[in-house]
Formats: sequence, structure tokens, C-alpha cells
Amino acid sequence: MASTQLIKRRIRSVRSTKQITKAMEMVAASKMRRAQEATLKSRAFSTTAREILTNVKTLTDVSKHPLYKKRNVKSKLYILITSDKGLAGAYNANLLKKFTHLLNEDKSNEIGQFVIVIGKKGSRFVSKLAGIKNIGIYEDFPDVPSIDDIKPIVMNTIEMFVNKEIDAVDVLYTHFYSSIKQEAIVQRILPAAFEETELRKDLGDAIFEPSPQAVLDNVTPRLIEAQLHQTFLEAGASEHSMRMLAMKNATDNASELIDDLTLEFNSARQAAITQELAEITGGASAVGA
Repeated sequence: MASTQLIKRRIRSVRSTKQITKAMEMVAASKMRRAQEATLKSRAFSTTAREILTNVKTLTDVSKHPLYKKRNVKSKLYILITSDKGLAGAYNANLLKKFTHLLNEDKSNEIGQFVIVIGKKGSRFVSKLAGIKNIGIYEDFPDVPSIDDIKPIVMNTIEMFVNKEIDAVDVLYTHFYSSIKQEAIVQRILPAAFEETELRKDLGDAIFEPSPQAVLDNVTPRLIEAQLHQTFLEAGASEHSMRMLAMKNATDNASELIDDLTLEFNSARQAAITQELAEITGGASAVGA
């Protein structure tokens, strides 16, 4: 059985770790609440942006518009949104696993691959891959980015798509459903209105001024920005939620370990006391004899 001094040191070490994980849990919970509020507030706008793109598509001929043009996918750009920090459970692992699966599918179909990476975890992973062109790395990205933060990514992406360097753009991020449910998903943002979206009745009666074509030319890039902006918000809320849960689990495990070590310490101390009593009794008996 381990000595009582060794067990004491282990208990102190686990208590110190528990204090750290508890503090990290509280910080993550605070950030999660702010990120969740930002995500839910803007989600309706992002949904409306997709509906507007779909509505404009039905009102005018978009087949010749460069951002709506569907082509056979011979090259694809991924925007991979990961975190800068770890200790967030399976947050990054789920994303990178899905990303690897998509890359393997593309290689089997002989599709060229480009990537823009958000976050240090993703950049380290992509740097080890062969056959994929990394055209941008963004680290220390804000939890709640502004449109100005996202605009360089959008402009670079649109330019590559219009110049036919790529035929599709997919965003790989973690969608926030609730504080206990998040899922790594893929969303295509180019070509625009790639996926049909059911229109609300009131939006179907909307009038576009000066014309649907003018709206198509001027508003489409802004609506694509709105969709990409929402993916960043969803990813931020998911990251902080998963980190909060991971730190809570670590804190709970530390508490259980402290209880086990305390029980072991009491058993070791009781055994030591019993041994000492036995030695004293034996010594007394030997003297009396």
C-alpha cells in the first residue's frame, strides 16, 4: 500500500488540477453564453439571406451570373473552421475526421483541393497533408467576428470562383444546436443558392427594386458574407459549449479521484496505526516476559 505522504501529495495535486478545470469551466460557460446569444440573434438573418438568394433565383435568369454558375466540380475550396486552443473535448477531432473523409472522397473522384484554415489546430493538421493547396491561414480569429474580419476571406473566395480556379466552396464547421448538442457539418456557399430553401409566404410577395437583376449583382456577395458570418458564430458557440462540458467532466472526475484517494489515505493511516499498536503490544509483552 502506498505511503500516507505519497497519497497526500497526490491529493494535493488532484485538488490543484480540479481548481484549474473548475475555473476553465466557468470561463467557458461565460463565453458560451455570449456566443450563444450572438448566434441565435443572427441566425434568422442568415436564414433570410438564403431565402432571398433562392427567391431572386426564381425571378430572373441566373444561369449566366458568375456567382450562381454551376459547373462540373473539378476543384473545390474548403473553409475549415477549427479552434486555436485545445481542451474542448472532441470539437477539433470531429471536424478533422470529417475533413479527412471529404478529402479522401475528392481524391477518389480526382477533384483538386484548396483550403482556407481558421484556427491553429486546423493549420497544424493541414500542414502535414500532401496534395492540398493551403491558400490562407487565420489564427487568433475573434470569437464574434465582424464583417470586416470575414470580408478578406469572402473576397478571395469569390475571386477564385469567378476566375474558375475552383468550382465549389464548402464551409466545414460545427453547428450549434444546444449546449449539449453540436455537430460537424458541411455547408456549400458557392455557387450561390446551391441548395433550395423553402420560402416564407411574406417573402414570396417581396418586390425587388430597381430590379431582380440589380439586386442579384449588388446583394449576392453581401448575402454570402452573411452566411459565412453565421458559420463562424455557430462554430464559436459550439467550441465554448464543448469546452465547458469537457472541463465539467474533468472537474467531476477530479472530485471522484479525490474521494478514492482520501479513502485510500484513511485505510493506509489505519493500517499504520494498527501496526504501531501491534509493535507496542509486542514490545510490552516481551518486556513483561
